[in-house]
Amino acid sequence: MDANLKELMISNSDSIVDSWMDEVGRIKSGNYTASISDELYENTNREFVNVIFTSIQNQGSSKVVEEFSEKMINLGWPLSYITDGLQVFRRVTIEFLLKQADQVDSSHFSNVLTSVDEWIEPLIRQLVNEYSGSWENILSLQRVALQELSAPLIPVMEGITVMPLIGTIDTDRAKLIMENLLEGAIKHNSEVVLIDITGVPVVDTMVAHHIIQAAEAVRLIGSTCILVGIRPEIAQTIINIGIDLSKFPTRSSLKKGFTRALEITGRTVVDLPSKNQGIDEIMNALKGE
Repeated sequence: MDANLKELMISNSDSIVDSWMDEVGRIKSGNYTASISDELYENTNREFVNVIFTSIQNQGSSKVVEEFSEKMINLGWPLSYITDGLQVFRRVTIEFLLKQADQVDSSHFSNVLTSVDEWIEPLIRQLVNEYSGSWENILSLQRVALQELSAPLIPVMEGITVMPLIGTIDTDRAKLIMENLLEGAIKHNSEVVLIDITGVPVVDTMVAHHIIQAAEAVRLIGSTCILVGIRPEIAQTIINIGIDLSKFPTRSSLKKGFTRALEITGRTVVDLPSKNQGIDEIMNALKGE
């Protein structure tokens, strides 16, 4: 950047910042920041413009740019806020520099445009790249976290485990379900695995096929798979699309499925007498009744 123009900008930074703040305030409703409070918006704008001027004073330093981009993502601000702000800053700066000249000829005009672009263009690319990279990293971490929680196998009793499924099942998630199901069934030495589809909103041909594959895989390792949570509309859909679930035990609720799992593992549910009922039995026995 032209050294004279750079010095002129830095020495008149307050005037440029004021003009930029006014212009950015006018486009607030157009870059999805209208719902942000005026105080937060103004504070963030001042931080943003400080980042811009820091970049011209410390060329080659990307730390402040990286930190600002990460902050914008954490606050949930759109990328358009950054791009719009930089475009406005470009326009305000060019207008200011042209007004300071005693005479504006084509040579001076070209020098101003070139100098500002040499400064702003790399900053735009750097901020956008940092924003995009940080966003992709956050999405990647969230995707891993969701995958870890999307198909848990929960041991509820010796020999009995439950896999609750929630949300849409696609091919990638079905593969994860299969892996977790087999690894968990072997790890917990499960005799019965309950697959609960209560939280699955739609069961189409693909979803049913994946569930049948999972149940068949469990059967091949010596465990019994019970499909629970079959709502009336799900049952009707399964019948309409011609899916055969006759090979696998099914129950309408997790409670009924768990009762069946207890039977398969040689257990039963016994109702214990109430406290008062137990006392009455003891008294009757003492009386010889």
